[in-house]
Amino acid sequence: MKTLIKKTIFILPVAVLLFACGGKEKKKEADVEKTAAEVSKTKQLEIEKPQLTFGFIKLTDMAPLAIAKEKGFFEDEGLFVSVEAQSNWKNVLDRVIDGQLDGSHMLAGQPIAAGAGFGRQAELVTPFSMDLNGNGITVSNDVWSKMKANVPKDADGKPIHPIKADALKPVIADYKNSGKAFKMGMVFPVSTHNYEIRYWLAAAGIHPGMYTAENVQGQIDAEVLLSVTPPPQMPATLEAGTIYGYCVGEPWNQQAVFKGIGVPVTTNYDIWKNNPEKVFVMTKKFVDENPNTAIAVTKALIRAGKWLDEPGNRAEAVKILSMSQYVGADEAVLANSMTGTFEFEKGDKRSMPDFNVFYKYNATYPFYSDGIWFLTQMRRWGQIPEAKPAEWYAETIKDIYRPDIWKKAAELLVAEGNIPAADIPDTDGYKPATTDFIDGNSYDAKDPVAYINSFKIGNKD
Repeated sequence: MKTLIKKTIFILPVAVLLFACGGKEKKKEADVEKTAAEVSKTKQLEIEKPQLTFGFIKLTDMAPLAIAKEKGFFEDEGLFVSVEAQSNWKNVLDRVIDGQLDGSHMLAGQPIAAGAGFGRQAELVTPFSMDLNGNGITVSNDVWSKMKANVPKDADGKPIHPIKADALKPVIADYKNSGKAFKMGMVFPVSTHNYEIRYWLAAAGIHPGMYTAENVQGQIDAEVLLSVTPPPQMPATLEAGTIYGYCVGEPWNQQAVFKGIGVPVTTNYDIWKNNPEKVFVMTKKFVDENPNTAIAVTKALIRAGKWLDEPGNRAEAVKILSMSQYVGADEAVLANSMTGTFEFEKGDKRSMPDFNVFYKYNATYPFYSDGIWFLTQMRRWGQIPEAKPAEWYAETIKDIYRPDIWKKAAELLVAEGNIPAADIPDTDGYKPATTDFIDGNSYDAKDPVAYINSFKIGNKD
């Protein structure tokens, strides 16, 4: 009996040890299988340049870069990316052209202007569109108090949206009669914001000014003087009285509401529904020398866009964007537009689920038709000084917008199971003609000359 007890005492620890070892081995095997399964989801390309530095401006629409980094999508592709805030849009452009940045969050008009003859010239390419919508036009409290009387109201006494610039027209006339120029801000001469605020004003018959070689401020015949202000400085410039309103991306319209210094009166969703906003840009030289790297970067950004538009992820995105190394604004300010709402007059918060779109409606695809729209606005306002034939617009944009890179990236993502095949648009790079503009104009990218000729204010071809 004693012998049996001794044997049992000896055997039990050994059995426990063997069972534990076996359990650990099985767990280890399961972990290896899990890791292998995870790795198989992303088939890494032969990366020519794994260490990369990308730039951005502190705006909500830089989100795909932040998410691709924070959620590990860049690393999945074998990329080790630094993401650095830049001081202004000119600095972004110069640093990409000079090779100090491998790529950057950029205004859609910047690579287009660089290839079309306005401003600094360079061969830049856009393989990825970062978002749709996301901008607003804000006016000072004083201007809003004068506009408000001209805005139609609903049964509850709330302003009816969209608010057109017709409500601003008598206010501008009052300023002029008192000898004061009416001044508004936008972020860059070739920014969406410049063209959107011009479109909004011109739709009400307010002349926002023309560009010439001699007048690069674009203020010839202007009834509203538009000037450049970097996005994060917009609220402070408005509060100082240097400008009376501005067009900018988020969170800088909502910041004016939170600070109690201004009122957003319209969004670019109302000026042109589901309009393209920022793009991701690299030099043609970089893409030619590092083709797999360019595809891998595009893959990671497409995944980030998809993640951003999946239900339930916006709250986490707001937390990430609020970090000082990204946008650095308060979570409450960011959430005001990023989580499906937008606040106009303080307390007048309205549902706007599509204010920020990062993936839906083929948001990431670089459509030729989107790029051509920017060329039509450059021609309309004199930044492109001479009339061009329709084929010039198509030829110019095909050197800059690169849906071929996007498609290679997307097809790999489909093969990996990261996006459905249905998310690759069946297109020749052009969207159908649309009338989703505040003035009802129809835009057909295959007939840009007719589109330019349809405007009452601006150049005629």
